Amino acid sequence: MEAYAVVQTGGKQYRVQAGDVLEVERLDGDVGAKVTLSSVMAMSNGSELVVGAPEIDGAAVVAEILEQFRGKKVVAFKKKKRKGYHRKVGHRQELTKLKVEAING
Repeated sequence: MEAYAVVQTGGKQYRVQAGDVLEVERLDGDVGAKVTLSSVMAMSNGSELVVGAPEIDGAAVVAEILEQFRGKKVVAFKKKKRKGYHRKVGHRQELTKLKVEAING
C-alpha cells in the first residue's frame, strides 16, 4: 500500500497520494506555482498510520497548481405563489486544481 495523507484546506478534508489531481477551494498563486499544504490531519507510509491531534507537526504536502477556474453555476430560486414575487440568484465557486507531488513528514 502506498503512502497517503489527509489534508485540510478550504474547510474540507481530502485523502491524497503522490500524483493525485484534486479540486479545492481557491488558493492564491499562479499556474505552475508550488503550494505547501501544512494542515496534515493524518498520514500513512504504507504500514504505519500517524494521526494528529488535530494536526501533525512538521508534516506537509507539496502540490503544483495546474489551473485556476470557476465551478458550475448553482442557482437559488425563491417564489411566493400568487404574489408575483420571485427571486433568482446564481453563484459560481472559485476553485483551484492541484497535482500532489510529495508528502513530507
